[in-house]
Amino acid sequence: MMSRSLCFLALLLGVLATGAIVRAEPLEIGVAAVGINPPKGYRMAGYYAERRNTGTLDELHARAIVFREGGFQAALVFCDLVAVPRDVATRARERIAARSGIPVTNVAVAATHSHTGPLYYGVLRTLLHDRAVKATGEDATDSSVDYPSVLVQKIGEAVEAAAAKLAPASVRAGFVTETGLAFNRRFQMKDGSVRFNPGALNPDVVRPAGPIDSQVGVLLIDRPGDKKPFAGLTVFALHLDTVGGTAYSADYPFFLGEELRRAFGPNFLSVFGAGTCGDINHIDVSRRDRAKTEEIGRQLGRDVVEQTGALKPLQHPALAVLSKTLELPLQTATADELAAARKVLARLGTEPTPFLELVKAAKIIDLADTYKTPTTALEVQVFRLDGATALVTLPGEVFVEHGLALKKASPFPTTLVVELANACPAYIPTLKAAREGSYEVLNSRLAPGGGEKLVEAAVGMLKQLHTSKP
Repeated sequence: MMSRSLCFLALLLGVLATGAIVRAEPLEIGVAAVGINPPKGYRMAGYYAERRNTGTLDELHARAIVFREGGFQAALVFCDLVAVPRDVATRARERIAARSGIPVTNVAVAATHSHTGPLYYGVLRTLLHDRAVKATGEDATDSSVDYPSVLVQKIGEAVEAAAAKLAPASVRAGFVTETGLAFNRRFQMKDGSVRFNPGALNPDVVRPAGPIDSQVGVLLIDRPGDKKPFAGLTVFALHLDTVGGTAYSADYPFFLGEELRRAFGPNFLSVFGAGTCGDINHIDVSRRDRAKTEEIGRQLGRDVVEQTGALKPLQHPALAVLSKTLELPLQTATADELAAARKVLARLGTEPTPFLELVKAAKIIDLADTYKTPTTALEVQVFRLDGATALVTLPGEVFVEHGLALKKASPFPTTLVVELANACPAYIPTLKAAREGSYEVLNSRLAPGGGEKLVEAAVGMLKQLHTSKP
């Protein structure tokens, strides 16, 4: 083993000679998945209604990728959940740091945004819990399991299992293209307004109010001497709300994994990260039918398999992480607005109430009961794999324009952007969208401009890492 001074000298000479970032230590990677299904009958997330689980279509998992280069480690965890709140993410990251030695700032805990997982935190959960206790004296969901604490443990176990499998590995990284599955769900209407999901074949639709991101970010991970990869990460900007019903499901990433296992072998571990898809879903309003869950997942898998030639090996792995926490202003509401919101949300499931009224009421109550302060601390992370490849994590449901702007400004040709990491302040629209309004804007907790500040911070760290030595 080289001394630290000799390692640094070798690195410096390599940079001076080639302009590339070079390390003497090999890149090691381990991956693992741990099941995170709550018990049958647990309350389910995704919609403004009481939904109790009735079974399982496919098991929910926490999937971990651990990287190590010399003494430097980092971990990414992706959970088949609608979101991971700050409290759970923080507890899990601290547990990982204590037990695995990976610094908290080098760990990202993200959700895939599946709408067919558990409702285990938040304003709606509190309302439905209190209602159940009032009606029957107990809430079956809470009496069966402390799911947030179980989730913290399972996330930690996934990282520990992945760390136990650390071994030399190579990575191919890049983008493949998919243009037929994702659609911007906000539309400019003939009356000048912007609406989300205006309905199939609506004659008042003029055009989409925003773009899509047709780039599918891919990392394929190989062991030396193997002919096929043993694991991979796919990042795509498309909402995971294609299943519905009351059975647990990871949504279309399950079938993405099925397709990749068909190509790469039965032991291939597929990991999925949600791209910036706050305003993106699978509904093509120009037709009545829509793509089904399996169709979406398998097509995405075929895209990866058929376009692997677009991926390039990491030339000089140079693992590094930067993290920055921003204190961003939240929206505000008056005492009268809060009192009115409590009355509106109390009607949930008991009498007809316009959907957007429920959304606004839940947001106002969340600001008062959960955040309680005029600002919130949100973290941005940048993970460098080599001089050409980086991954960015952002909190919340981020509009696709933010992801596109971030990638365009990044000095790394391959920049994967993952949302819903380490906290979930609901939607993060653009300044343009904030002026236009509609559902996502009404559901946002941040004051307008917060998303642009997150992008600015990420780009700054990307530029810093692109020019810095390990």
